[in-house]
Amino acid sequence: MNKKIKLIKKTSKTFLFTGLFLIVLSSIVLYFYTRNLLQNEVEEVLYSTEARVVHALENNENIYSLPPVTEVKKIHLLKKKFLKDTIIYDPSQDEMELFRELSTFKKINGKKYQITVRNLVVETENILVAIVVSYLIIFSLVFMFLFYFNTKRNLTIWKPFFMNLEQMKNFSLTSKEPIHLVESDILEFSELKSEIETLTGKVKRDYENLKQFTEDVSHEIQTPLAIIQAKIDSIINENTINEKQFNQITSIQKDIQRLKQLNKKITILTKIDNNQFISTTSINLTDLINEKINNYKELTSNTIHFTATKNLIISMDAFLADILINNLITNALKYSLKNNAVLISVDENSLVISNIGEKAILHPEKLFQRFYRESTKNQSIGLGLAIIKKICDLYHFDVSYQFTKNRHTFSLQFKK
Repeated sequence: MNKKIKLIKKTSKTFLFTGLFLIVLSSIVLYFYTRNLLQNEVEEVLYSTEARVVHALENNENIYSLPPVTEVKKIHLLKKKFLKDTIIYDPSQDEMELFRELSTFKKINGKKYQITVRNLVVETENILVAIVVSYLIIFSLVFMFLFYFNTKRNLTIWKPFFMNLEQMKNFSLTSKEPIHLVESDILEFSELKSEIETLTGKVKRDYENLKQFTEDVSHEIQTPLAIIQAKIDSIINENTINEKQFNQITSIQKDIQRLKQLNKKITILTKIDNNQFISTTSINLTDLINEKINNYKELTSNTIHFTATKNLIISMDAFLADILINNLITNALKYSLKNNAVLISVDENSLVISNIGEKAILHPEKLFQRFYRESTKNQSIGLGLAIIKKICDLYHFDVSYQFTKNRHTFSLQFKK
């Protein structure tokens, strides 16, 4: 992904580079245009001087050469006139100088002459440089002023947008406070504000309705499940049933337990989403893990090896801490091969739990998704790891999974 850049910085850079490009381009154009004008002026002076010399020769006036500016000499063969730049010695400056030279060949009063007139180019070059430098200084000052003014103006114009953007970043569906957006006299920003307020209002109403529906369903489903369970218990206790009926009733009981577990876990996820676990206390996870291990000793054929280099103490809701540890251990025992060891280790900032497995998970990126199961062989409902991830996200814990040396390993890093 390309590196992101702030809007004002982006527009300022565009303005800056465009301005610099225009300065360079216009300076080059100005240089060549002015140079052409000055050269035309020099040549006009040369032609004017040459005309005066011709006029003097036609009137039999004495013309004396004044090298290197004017030279008149008799020739035997007429040639075509020419213009050129030439470097010759200038006695007045006592150095070699660049001249613009015009040489014409005329037949005047029966005699053939070569008339050469020259003009110093150095003076025109100095004028040209002075013009371009003056232009650069003035244009640069104007450009810097425009750049400063443009940046300040953009910050003022975009201020409502940036303020509303911050409001959007802090927007929360669970917050009771309405979103407060800043009005702008710019039509597009005003329309954006109205649309955002409409959209966030609709999203919050939909969220509240969905939240209420989930809570109602979770609550109302418990009563019919309890009635069904009671009636099944009554059938078993008060009637004589055959083996086929017993197996069918047992299957129904398992489905009821599964529905209860599903309802319980969905309720937990909903409460986490609704930020209903707001109490935090200091929990010693090392002690909690030891307590859970003692509870599971009688329920599993797998052994659990626990090592703690230091006490792991975390601030979080006690109920969620219990669910977090319980789900981690339950998951490791459920997917471990029989009669193998589950390894748990903690230090002051991390918890690692692993179990033996036959093969790596096919889609580890989906592991923490709700209702995701690698296979339908076990009776898992696919919410245990989703709850672990949800709890970690709530408290900004980092949870990761990897499969190495035939072990499924879950690692939790706790930020303190």
